[in-house]
Amino acid sequence: MHISVIGTGYVGLVTGACFSEFGVNVTCMDTDAKRIARLEKGDVPFYEPGITELVAKGIRENRISFTTDIAKAVDKALVIFIAVGTPPKPDGSADLSYVEEVGRGIA
Repeated sequence: MHISVIGTGYVGLVTGACFSEFGVNVTCMDTDAKRIARLEKGDVPFYEPGITELVAKGIRENRISFTTDIAKAVDKALVIFIAVGTPPKPDGSADLSYVEEVGRGIA
């Protein structure tokens, strides 16, 4: 099975790393090329207990990969998780523009 996770923040990267730990092949995608370059080296840009080890193991066992190319990320995916930010708008409602952008990229 192959899944894709769009967004490599706290939610997306942890989700992808945990699925890879259970033997699922995962492609994590983000538009931030510097973040992807760091992740490809196993350099996790935030602290979450155990995440660095999970990412390193996933890379070593070829179960997790990283890309900035949404088409490449979703090409073979059976399941796609969208884990991008939904910051608040001035009126307090969620700004879904990032989710909508991902939807257009997947379509």
